[in-house]
Amino acid sequence: MSQNIDEVEFTIFDTETTGLDPDSGDRIVEIAAVRIKGREKISFFESLVNPGREISEAAFAVNHIDAGMLKGAPQPQEVMPKFLDFIRNSCLCSYNAGFDLDFLNNELRLLGRKSLEEGIVVIDILKMAKRLLPGLERYALWFVAEGLGIEKQQQHRAFSDVELTLSVFDKLKRILGAKGVEDFTNFSQLFGINSGFLEDVNNHRLALIQEAINLGVGLKIKYLSSSSAEVTERQVIPKEIRQENKKNYLVGFCSLRQDERTFRVDNILQLEMDR
Repeated sequence: MSQNIDEVEFTIFDTETTGLDPDSGDRIVEIAAVRIKGREKISFFESLVNPGREISEAAFAVNHIDAGMLKGAPQPQEVMPKFLDFIRNSCLCSYNAGFDLDFLNNELRLLGRKSLEEGIVVIDILKMAKRLLPGLERYALWFVAEGLGIEKQQQHRAFSDVELTLSVFDKLKRILGAKGVEDFTNFSQLFGINSGFLEDVNNHRLALIQEAINLGVGLKIKYLSSSSAEVTERQVIPKEIRQENKKNYLVGFCSLRQDERTFRVDNILQLEMDR
């Protein structure tokens, strides 16, 4: 049985870097995190990191971290193992998680360590904002925070941005709870970026849909709308599975709308055969 979201320990983290591209040699210069369970803050992590290379002018203009600040800072081989210990057995989250994850995995690769994608669930809070707040003019962290009524300012330093991200995460989690979505597996399916985990969940759902098509029976689904973020329960007579732009869709006759509809498989929260 899957856990309730509030039973899971999450680590909200952020990085500051020398530039935008780890493949071009850019490195982490600061990393911070807060570990939470429910609404309780359990522990904190914060460290500058001396990467042994200069910070670009563009990065300095944003984070104001300079060479003098990094001169006595610990090196990656000291910071990264401590960070891995800090996040152990938690669900890792950040805003635009792909960016931070690329930099973390680059640092781990340079240290001869395994990628973080192996054995850990990574949640993208930007993905949460886009799915739960459709129609916003933009999705920059500060803009989403402002739209949610959060008064903290984005300072582009790791720990302050972690605190702002946590505030956004809490608000979005409450919106999700109000829709009746409290199951961690559903949460991970909707907002996770781990390809292996998502493929397992997706393949299970596709197999069940195909079985229903083969048997000629209907499906009962609970569905999160991409356009309105509304959660509805539907009875669907499945017709086919369609793939477009690397996304899988269930096509079938929807009794609620009395019409043929298309449903994104990764937006299906619950799925069972209606025998």
